[in-house]
Amino acid sequence: MITARKRRTALVAPAGVLGGVLALTALGGTSNAATSDNDPGNHSHSQAWGARADVQDASDARIKITPGQGASSIGINDPVKVTVSNGKLTKVTMSDVATGAEVSGTLSADGTSWQPDAPLERATKYQVAAEAEDAKGRSATGNATITTVSPANDFIGHVSPENGSIVGVGMPVTVNFDKAISDKAAMESKIQVSSSSGQQVVGHWLNNSRLDFRSQNYWQPGSTVTVKLSAHGVQKTVTFKIGRSQISTVDARTKQMTVVRDGKTIRTIPISSGSAEHPTYNGQMVISEKFRQIHMNGASVGLTEKDGKPSYDIKAVPHAMRLTDSGTFIHGNYWGTDSVFGKVNTSHGCVGLKDARDGGDGTQPAAWFFDHSMIGDVVIIKNSPDKTMLAPGNGLSDWNMPWSKWVAGSATS
Repeated sequence: MITARKRRTALVAPAGVLGGVLALTALGGTSNAATSDNDPGNHSHSQAWGARADVQDASDARIKITPGQGASSIGINDPVKVTVSNGKLTKVTMSDVATGAEVSGTLSADGTSWQPDAPLERATKYQVAAEAEDAKGRSATGNATITTVSPANDFIGHVSPENGSIVGVGMPVTVNFDKAISDKAAMESKIQVSSSSGQQVVGHWLNNSRLDFRSQNYWQPGSTVTVKLSAHGVQKTVTFKIGRSQISTVDARTKQMTVVRDGKTIRTIPISSGSAEHPTYNGQMVISEKFRQIHMNGASVGLTEKDGKPSYDIKAVPHAMRLTDSGTFIHGNYWGTDSVFGKVNTSHGCVGLKDARDGGDGTQPAAWFFDHSMIGDVVIIKNSPDKTMLAPGNGLSDWNMPWSKWVAGSATS
């Protein structure tokens, strides 16, 4: 059976075939401002937007969420637990990403662990958000998104976007496998992706467990993309529709973002991008997640000042949209003065737009852009001094790879 979990606008609180039937679930993400970097596993170039305001000493509390971020095929009775060392948990929220329904749980008497009270639902993506304090009252946060096993424990991978969704022209098809695939050609041959526009669609293995599909150019607006998976005589189909074309270009030199809808410029917005010490990546990026509010803390990704204080600690960053897995966001900024936007690059790598503190003022540029953007929209960043090549596998940045190289990465070409 196919299960397709919706990628949603969230309100965030602080390989092989394993059976005969194929099931699909949506690819998840995290709500951290920076979770990894351009090369997953290497944290030397994390990007996150921060201000040297509202900061505190780095907390000694260390939060651990088991299983970890991105875990999938979790049994409904498998242990899910949040623990903390050198501190006590102050709040833990576990919720169904698709519906927002919270999972009831129990905090231990000593405040060092939390776990759900009942078995989880099958084929469901959950977001866990935890907060803790150390002995000096300094706060720490932890987040993870996990997905439970399909009803028959028999899926081959997690597919994004979900069945019936409407996405922007930059949204690739992504299949993440739970194990490294040794026979890539055999696995890729089980998956066919086509577009009603007639565009050629080719798969590319970004690593041993991630297979993406895209066309040479962005999808045609209004077209329908069909994904068919077959194994052991069983075929499943997922379709999604491409909405209008919206491509926004951020010029780090002029500090302006031009929003182009269906070939027509509809707005130019002053921005502030990465500083000289923390330049923003150049390249083509795709909005993968939207959060009306999100907690960003530099200490959680090793970004601290010489005195040990986090480079930023902002409880509720409004209108945040993820551009890369390594922590590049485009989001609202209420702490910057009017003299910043369009004039100075001050962030830790993200792109900031003027906003109100609670994000409730719909006339602010960040609110407007959030409301007029969808998952799959393209954001191009240019003229940043950062010379690091944005890896195609860092988020949904597939379009940074030349077509000839993309085709060469197919196991069936």
